[in-house]
Parts: sequence; structure tokens; C-alpha cells
Amino acid sequence: TGDSIPNLLFYQVEKVPKAPSSYSFQCPVFFPQMLTYILSFLTLSDQKEASLVSRAWYCAAQNALRETNVQYNIPVSSASLPAIKSLGLRGVTCVSLTNLDDSPASHEVLECVAYHLGPHLQSLCLSGGSPSEAAFVALILGCPALRILDLSGCNSLFTSGMLLAQPETAQRVQQVLSGLCELNLAGLWDLTDLSFNRLSSCAPSLERLSLAYCHLTFELGPAWGSLGPQDSSPSQLSFHNLLRFVKERAGRLHALDLSGTGLLPEALQALGQVAGLQLQELSLHGCQDLSTEAVAALCRLQSGLISLDLGGCSGLADGALVAISRGLGHLQCLSLRKLQRLTDAGCTALGGLQELQSLDLAECCLVSGWGLAQALGSGHRAPAPVASLSLAYCASLKDASVLSLISVLSPSLRVLDLSSCVALTNRTLQAICAYLTHLSVLRLAWCKELRDWGLLGLGEPSEEPTQEPQLHQELEHQASGPKEPPQPQGPSLLMLRALQELDLTACSKLTDASLAKVLRFPQLRQLSLSLLPALTDKGLVAVAKGCPSLEDLVLSHCSLLSDEGWAQAASSWPRLRHLNLSSCSQLTEQTLDTIGQACKQLRMLDVSMCPGISMAAIRHFQAQLPQVACIQSRFVGGADLTLTL
Repeated sequence: TGDSIPNLLFYQVEKVPKAPSSYSFQCPVFFPQMLTYILSFLTLSDQKEASLVSRAWYCAAQNALRETNVQYNIPVSSASLPAIKSLGLRGVTCVSLTNLDDSPASHEVLECVAYHLGPHLQSLCLSGGSPSEAAFVALILGCPALRILDLSGCNSLFTSGMLLAQPETAQRVQQVLSGLCELNLAGLWDLTDLSFNRLSSCAPSLERLSLAYCHLTFELGPAWGSLGPQDSSPSQLSFHNLLRFVKERAGRLHALDLSGTGLLPEALQALGQVAGLQLQELSLHGCQDLSTEAVAALCRLQSGLISLDLGGCSGLADGALVAISRGLGHLQCLSLRKLQRLTDAGCTALGGLQELQSLDLAECCLVSGWGLAQALGSGHRAPAPVASLSLAYCASLKDASVLSLISVLSPSLRVLDLSSCVALTNRTLQAICAYLTHLSVLRLAWCKELRDWGLLGLGEPSEEPTQEPQLHQELEHQASGPKEPPQPQGPSLLMLRALQELDLTACSKLTDASLAKVLRFPQLRQLSLSLLPALTDKGLVAVAKGCPSLEDLVLSHCSLLSDEGWAQAASSWPRLRHLNLSSCSQLTEQTLDTIGQACKQLRMLDVSMCPGISMAAIRHFQAQLPQVACIQSRFVGGADLTLTL
């Protein structure tokens, strides 16, 4: 199983509805172990749906969930107590507590978690909570098997500086956390040397540490790392104290996140030089003072890195990428987001990273794709097995360079983000549909040149103005014609059968003529069609029938959608959990009623700036679906924005 729990899925704790009594079909009978094995191949939401078939299927689905790395999100309230006891009986190992504070109700929930879940709990997330020190210690003492602890944003624990100050308490906590491998302390403004040392000393087996966005202080000088624990500051978190910790734990520490700490070049080199340190993962996102020379030194000293995040390190240029390619031959994940000085010349060095699986070059405004295509297509070896590629906001990207890039991308590519590459046209889209048929995530937001004929796989129409009305009529005829679509002349979006996420936000030239035809993806989970002014009820209903598994749907600023369209579409989306309808000006409270009756799993709804929906209707909707945790309702009911602002 490894030392950590990777690839967590998330499961919101909720009451499981009973299967309707009208179900009259005969459920197939399987041995419990066989059924559990079959259900383990389904996605999390599909397992939840399968659990409604019968009691046997429900038990098998719970067994499958228990055997998967699923994190259960538990709202901290008295209503969650029965669910916590039930999860304890099932031996759940990963939980996240939300809305945690210092109230009596929170104390009761923490006691319940410690008693029912604590003995077998391996991963605990308290991110953003405000528990008291005493309640936190009591909870931890009840979790002897803990391997992952997330305290990011829990500033209340460190404000006084007295957490684990009592030696007896610290000793008991150390016995419990002896197997802790991962500790997240990101965003703790009040973390100091003294409180960090007390907590880290209780986790002798620590392998992964995050101090992202903590206020780290630097005092230049030869004494870095030579100071002892007695020099720990009670008022600040210093780099020399962190360096001392890294030296002590060099043999075990494999992953470090210092994003947003303002790490200096000298500090990075000092970290890389620590004897015995063999980092595998390092995140330095937003450390703007880092230099190319410091990164080059790091690559020489820590050649075993498999994951490196240098996004937002604005001082880096092509030389840093050359050093990475030469020194980190086993690198699998690389993020260079927001490196404004990076050019195609630097990207050509990526050919040396033969094991690269994930590459993020978003917001690198000088990258046109030519250098990357040259790197991946160079040499006699097979291209790197890149599974995820982001070139979002690369304004220099053009069709020709993307076509060259697509031709050399490995068939293993699953995630492609070309958002806000505004110069791309249907040529790029049809190349994606022809060659990258295994994609599960495709983001094309703000690619405004995409048109209906590109999605449909039709030939490019004549550019003569007199032909435009005829073309539109032909597309409309196809969209409203027989159920079996005609054979396209080229690759259409329908070829991407494995899609689970699609973003067409602000592709403003798309209409019902194409959307109604090609949005037929039974596995699609997330879809964004915001800012499509030509999307009507007709297209909405067609999308609902073609994509019945949607869980996240964004339709903001679609001003032609009406109550009639939602009356027909809502019943096709029983799995919807997040729905954004902001600035849909024709919707009224009738749509809220329709959604409330059809979408019982909804957790988040945004109806901001919908003039036809009143606050009274929103309150009624909240009473109808109390499990909806968040309703955004800014400026509803036709509020005058000029006066409000």
C-alpha cells in the first residue's frame, strides 16, 4: 500500500435514499466477493448509484468504497453523529472534517470521531478549521494509526504558541504519531520555530512536509543550519531552523512544499547540499526570487526528483529548463506555469525528459508550441509518455504549431488544456478529435474561433458571405432532423468517447446546431457551456439527454435558457452536485422548483444576478433541499448593481 494514501477520491457523507418500491425487475444474484470486485471498476458516483439497487448491492458498494482510497467529507454538526458511527462500523480510514470550530457541537463530533473512527483512521484533514488545542490533542490521542495529517489553515492551534508545551502531553502524542508520514502545515501565519519543533518532534517517521505560504524568515550568514534547538524562535519561523530539521531527517524526508515562502537562491542551494537528502518531490511555486543558477545547482544535487513545481518563479528563464533536462532524467511531473521569460528555445530541452508524464506550461506567453513539438518529436526514441499537458493562456499558440505538437504526442495523453488560446480554430479541434481519441479531459474555454462545423466534423464551408445563411440552415436542419446523424466528412467531437470533463466556456460562435448533435457522452461528469449566447432550451434538452451522468454543470450567462427548457432537462440529471446558473436572465422560481424535485444530490447552486428569482424563492428552495451546503444569490431579484456597488 505504500507509506501514503495517493489518488484520494472524495465522498460526501449523506443519507442514502431507499430504492423506490416500484422497482420490479429481478436483481442478478452474485456472490458478495464477486459483486464487490465488479463494482470496484466503477467510478465513485456510479458505485453510489449501484448501491440503490438492493441491500446486497448496497453492502457490496460499501465494501468497494472501503477498498478504494476514498476520503469522506464530514460536516461538523450534531446531524453527522449517526453517519460517523456508521462509518466507524465500516472501518473507514480517510476523513475530512469541515466547518470545524470551538463550539460544543464541534467538541461532541470530535469525541465521536475519536471513539468510532480513531482506532483505524489513517488520514485526517482539519483544513481551515478552528479547533481548540485541548480538543485537537484529545482527537489525536484517539488516532493511533494515523499516517496523514492536514492542519493547513488551522491557525487557532498555533496562536497561543502553547500547543504541546507540556512534556507529558507531547510524549503521549509522540507515541500516537510514531507512524505519521505526511504533515501539511500550509498557510499557518502563526507558526513559529518553537511550535514547529514541538509538533515535528512528535512525528519521527515524517516523509512529506508542507510549509507552503507560511511566513518564513531568512537571515543570511554562514551559521545556517549550525544553530541548535535551543536557538528556536518563539515568534517567527526561520529558515535556519527548517534547515536544521531537514538535516536531522535527511534520511527519511522525500517530499517538501515551500511554495509561497519567498525562498532565496542561497537557501535553495543550502537545501540541495544537505548530506543524505534525496528528495523525490519539491514544490517552490511562487518563489519569485529564485535564480537559474540556484535551480541548476538543485538539479545537480537532487538528481532523483520525480516531481518539481517552479510555477510563478518569475526570475527563471530558458537556462533553468536546460538544467532540469540535463540533471533530472527521471522527472515525471513538471510545472513551469507563469514563467514569462520561457521561450521555445528552452522548450526544445524537454526532449531529454523521457519519463515525463505531466507538463504545465500555462501562461508562458512566449511559448508557441514549436519548441515543444521539436523536443517531443526529436531523436530515435519514443516520445515521453505525457498524460497531462496544459498550454492554457499561451497567446502565441497557433494552429500550425499545435498540429505539429498533436502529431508527436503520445497516445497516453488524457488531459489537454488549451483554454484562452484565442487564435486556435477548428483545424486544431478536428486534429484533436482525430489523433487524441483517448482524452478524458479537454478544456477549450475562450477559444472563440471554434464554430459549429468544426464540432460536427463537417468540411469547411465557403467563406463567401452569401453562403453563411445557407450553412446555418443546413446545420439547423441536421440538428433537428432524424435521430441518427449523418456521417461527418471529418473527425467530430463524438470521437472522444472517453471524455469526462469538457470546457467550452465563451466559445461564443457555437450554437444548438452543433451542441445538440455532438454532446452525447454517457461518461461526462463536468461540463461548462458558460457565455454561449446562442444556446437555447432546445440545446439544453439535447445535452441533458446525451450527458446523463453530469455532476458539475456551468451555464452562467446563457440568457436564452428559460423555465420551459429546465422543465424538460432537469429529470435527466439526478446526479448533479454543482450547478451554476448565474446571470441567466429568463429563469424564475419555477426553475428552482424543478431542480429541487429532480436533482436531490445537489450540493452547490449559483443563481447570482438572476433577476427573475427572489430571495423568498431561494429560502423555499433551501428548505426543500437542506443538504445544499452553498447557495450563491448575489444581486438576485433584479437588484440595481450600480446602487449596490
